[in-house]
Amino acid sequence: MRASDLALLNAERAARRAVVLVTDLESGAQRVVPAASAPADPLSDLITQRVRLGKSGIVQDNGRDYFLTVQAPPVRLLVIGAVHISQALAPVARLADLDVIIIDPRTAFATPERFPDTTVLAEWPDDVLPGLKLDPYTALALLTHDPKIDDPALIAALRAECFYIGALGSRKTHAKRLDRMREHGFHDADLARIHAPIGLDIGAVSPAEIAVSVLAEIIGALRKKPLRAEVEKAA
Repeated sequence: MRASDLALLNAERAARRAVVLVTDLESGAQRVVPAASAPADPLSDLITQRVRLGKSGIVQDNGRDYFLTVQAPPVRLLVIGAVHISQALAPVARLADLDVIIIDPRTAFATPERFPDTTVLAEWPDDVLPGLKLDPYTALALLTHDPKIDDPALIAALRAECFYIGALGSRKTHAKRLDRMREHGFHDADLARIHAPIGLDIGAVSPAEIAVSVLAEIIGALRKKPLRAEVEKAA
């Protein structure tokens, strides 16, 4: 591998950006394609698909075989609110290979005892989130029902282009939330990225069921696969 290619791979990895090493299996020629540059590459569709899946593998194009080595950042789930839903969500999200961080300034709730094997930050989101550097490989779940805690995290997530933003609350609560976000300068196109009420509509009731619905929605957003109902509606 050329030194320049290795340097580019390392730079993209350090910046938490997806990148693909394309190897022509016949000639051995290689090139590095950052995900942001994929649309201009001759293998754009194949590269985009592999980045979406997060999997390396052999692909074919015009009778030639290529190996696409995908380097994607670890996916993070930041949960705002150390509540009962969070206690159920953290372990199942880890099973799905998400790096989970619980954030809640309420020290009575944000404790290691309530969230074993999970990073817990008993701090205000607006204090801690700048250091975490939100990005397109970060999902955010807002679960406190408290605008003083949720809103700063929501603002940060909208500005950082997080791939998933979900917020707990009724439609009336969400309407008020949207009004507050408009006061911060966000437009309807920005606000449409918020999944609210949070989670897939599967009739979930208990904290565990809601956690499952939230994780399923996050995975769907990560892999960008439309729901069967959405496909049928569009047909």
